[in-house]
Amino acid sequence: MRFTIDTTVSIPPYEQLREQVVARALDGTVPAGTKLPTVRALADELGLAPNTVARAYRELESAGVIETRGRAGSFVALSTDAGERALQEAAAGYAARSRSLGVDAVRARAYVEAALDALP
Repeated sequence: MRFTIDTTVSIPPYEQLREQVVARALDGTVPAGTKLPTVRALADELGLAPNTVARAYRELESAGVIETRGRAGSFVALSTDAGERALQEAAAGYAARSRSLGVDAVRARAYVEAALDALP
């Protein structure tokens, strides 16, 4: 996922970044649940001060576009569609439970696929 900052325009860098994340979330380029780069990594990539990226992330979070999960990072917020959101939350719960049981991602995915295949 590439973001760019145009230094020749009068729009502040944090606002350019915020607009790009919103646009990509809305058009599905960056779907719900996608992990965003860390503030520091994105600041380094774009040649910005970390506080600039942090401001964009804070504004995105307060608008409900992204959510921060502590040390896990920042993610595009879950879908606003109720059914899709419930499914995403169930998937997140399954992933967390799989990890806590020591099941690797390949096996966890295999269990989900087997369960889906078993449906009538």
